Amino acid sequence: MTFPLVALSEIARPITRPVAVVPGESYRTIGVKWWGQGAYERQAIDGAQTSAKTLSRVCDRDLIINKIWVRHGSTAIASAAVDGCAASGEFPTFELNCARVLPRWIHWLTKTPGFWTKCDALSRGTSGKNRIKPEFFLTIQIPLPPLEEQRRIVGRIEGLASKIEEARGLRRKVIQEADALNGAELNKLFGNPYKGEHGSLGFGSFARLNDVVADVADGPHVTPTYVGEGVPFITVLNITSGSLDFSGAKNLTLEDHRQFQKRARAERGDVLITKDGTIGIPCVVDTDREFSFFVSVALVKPQRDILDGPFLACALRSPYLQERMRERSRGDMIRHLVLREIRDLMVPVPPLSDQRRIAAYVGDLQTKADALKRLQTETTAELAALLPSVLEKAFRGEL
Repeated sequence: MTFPLVALSEIARPITRPVAVVPGESYRTIGVKWWGQGAYERQAIDGAQTSAKTLSRVCDRDLIINKIWVRHGSTAIASAAVDGCAASGEFPTFELNCARVLPRWIHWLTKTPGFWTKCDALSRGTSGKNRIKPEFFLTIQIPLPPLEEQRRIVGRIEGLASKIEEARGLRRKVIQEADALNGAELNKLFGNPYKGEHGSLGFGSFARLNDVVADVADGPHVTPTYVGEGVPFITVLNITSGSLDFSGAKNLTLEDHRQFQKRARAERGDVLITKDGTIGIPCVVDTDREFSFFVSVALVKPQRDILDGPFLACALRSPYLQERMRERSRGDMIRHLVLREIRDLMVPVPPLSDQRRIAAYVGDLQTKADALKRLQTETTAELAALLPSVLEKAFRGEL
């Protein structure tokens, strides 16, 4: 079935509900997210904070757009949550003729790439400042079946959208539970020596990390000059997955690399730890490829006859050391873990043969958890693609 097309001007009209701006009075301002993600309350401002003489009050079920970002899907149907918010002239508002169109029909339409493309085509202006004129916006043609058919299709869309979101929620829960189970197993194995709690492994020997490593150091405290091709420069982003990932890494010159190596040189079997922003993620160096790393990353070089790198990484992932590193980090906006606190960590030091056996066991658990998370992530991506497909069919009259 093909629905008749009508211009927005046939079912919507511009509306302004003036609100005088008075210094000393508070006004709830509104914003409209990109890609059909809805309108939201931004912040409350004092009348003295705006040069506008008047604002316009937005009501529940209004159609509202951002003149600049409408080309990026900044269109929405106002919900009860933003009823009464004040909009500047950058947010034209339109009242719908509810005798001909359901607000929820327009709500779902604003989430479609086809609608965004039409808005983009009508935007005019210099690069980065393309604005759509309200009168041009109202020329956009939309599919408009009878109200009863709109109700049926909106009901179908919302039923399917609810099921998709429920499935996505279950996938997220599985990923969270996989992480929680892994952490619980590590907690059971390692316990918490700081609290006198002995894990199932019953470690009888603990040592201050600094006493069983050859070095603990961080990367250079300067930002290097990057080049197109050269030696990879690793940051926190390259190890947050728990493994060393060179994709997306910037490069520096061989000369800078050699200079930075005088401070700290990573080798196979060493352990990297994130220490700025994201705290305490360990990563075993499992490559002979040369690289340098930023100040946000710490390098720990185990004494190979006492401490095994993969085992140390397992211990660092255990809840008691994760908690310790979080507690000892400092900073308000961005947390930092200083090298002294890393050196002071208490780590178990069983015989090397036991360390390797434990590392292999924990590594197997992590591999299984990672495989499950990858599967769930792939499924989540597939689910995310379902809603656009449902909407495309809905507005073509195929739902």
